[in-house]
Amino acid sequence: MEIQIENLCKRYTSGGNTINALDEVNLTIPANQIFTLLGPSGCGKTTLLRCIVGLESPDSGEIRIGGETVWSGKDNIYVPPEKRGLGMVFQSYAIWPHMTVFENVAYPLQTRKTDRNVIREKVAKTLAFVQLEGFEDRPATKLSGGQQQRVALARALVAEPKVILFDEPLSNLDAKLREETRKDLRVFLTELGITAVYVTHDRIEALALSDSIAIMDKGRIIEKGTPKDIYFRSEHHFVADFIGRTNLIDAVVTAQEPSATIVDCALGSLRCAPLPRTNPGDKVVLSLRPEFLRFSDSDKDGPTNRISGRIDSLVFIGEALEGEVLVNDTSLFVKVPPDSELKEGDPISITVSPANCLLLTK
Repeated sequence: MEIQIENLCKRYTSGGNTINALDEVNLTIPANQIFTLLGPSGCGKTTLLRCIVGLESPDSGEIRIGGETVWSGKDNIYVPPEKRGLGMVFQSYAIWPHMTVFENVAYPLQTRKTDRNVIREKVAKTLAFVQLEGFEDRPATKLSGGQQQRVALARALVAEPKVILFDEPLSNLDAKLREETRKDLRVFLTELGITAVYVTHDRIEALALSDSIAIMDKGRIIEKGTPKDIYFRSEHHFVADFIGRTNLIDAVVTAQEPSATIVDCALGSLRCAPLPRTNPGDKVVLSLRPEFLRFSDSDKDGPTNRISGRIDSLVFIGEALEGEVLVNDTSLFVKVPPDSELKEGDPISITVSPANCLLLTK
């Protein structure tokens, strides 16, 4: 079920100031995909989610779900949440502690006065799907955090919604359980094949779960694409910095070639991935992700840029050594294999392919 959002605005007034929670948002959420709204706290992603589900009323714009207009300021249309055919999983799960697992999951069907036999059949099927068979009579308070998350998911699914929406549902779990649960959630949602809209400020969660991601900031959609496109081929300074650790260095374009853009920066002259519509003298930002910085003199991967520096710091974090390399007066964040013999103070030569030197417009 595709979701279309056009020119959506939502403003709040606080202390005499107007806050644009949503500022002319235009977005199409594809059907049958896991679509994530990602951004820092206060960027408007939860407000947008609540407008889609009907818990907030925008000030202007339109929202269509499956071609049906559910909110329009121009045409004065408002379809209440219970008639939009949506399911929702909240950050707190909203599991009722005085109910059993069965009663929690059955509740949406009971409010619709569904036949008891149909309720039993649908609840059993849904609990089996989220791997909670045999937990029907378990009190909600006797469940782990991950099991409660699955109950919340089952309750959202049992009424067979057109779309399911998630508002940071894993944020209350510890790191290990969060990793396990997001894997399960990805499997569940992929098997269902329905539209899922997921809100998070956790970039790892967004990259691991999503088919598509929209990055938000200050009430606007900054960029939209697949996880790999957003991570490796971002076009915006803010997005490249937010989606993962990267080195951002001011640079100036010195030449354009068919297969590369040449820039001058604090690291020297570097060949970079082509940046169209730029000319010599234009100011840009160079993005170097640490995973693409190699500590080798080999040219087996073709032409490379070479950067010479000195290791200023190294910290062991288990799967890698994280550190900083000083190149002149510029510090580069790097990741080194955990079994490396490199140590602080060592001179080092870094190679990086032009394809992995990403240029961003300022």
